[in-house]
Amino acid sequence: MESHDNLVPPVQSSPHIRSYLPLSLVLMVIGWGGLAYLIFFTLPTLGMRWLFYFLAVLAFTGTALPIIAFLHLRFPGKNATSVSSVVRQAMWVGIYFPTLAWLQIARVLTWGLALFVALCILVIELALTLRERSLWITPKKESE
Repeated sequence: MESHDNLVPPVQSSPHIRSYLPLSLVLMVIGWGGLAYLIFFTLPTLGMRWLFYFLAVLAFTGTALPIIAFLHLRFPGKNATSVSSVVRQAMWVGIYFPTLAWLQIARVLTWGLALFVALCILVIELALTLRERSLWITPKKESE
């Protein structure tokens, strides 16, 4: 009797969390280390403020990267999540918090505005995810 193992396509899994750790550590060291240096040893001039936002994006992206990778491994979907999707979602977290800091410095941040910005980011990510799903092609079997 023949085995039906070759009829079932192999399950594609997302890369393990360990594959994200080097990037995450580099981003966190540069981001959090740079922010600490910036806060303790510089004056808040215009260039240093822009550097603050840049370093905050790096810091929060590096911090969110292993968390988001873990969530994708813990709650897998029907299709494997690509590395670019995980990094993009971590970047959304990295962009969200410095945006809130920028709004707070301008004294316009409210709970409603923070929620609105989060919902906008979620809608954009949903649209990008739906686009990726529509372009996904079923892997062909080796016998075809």
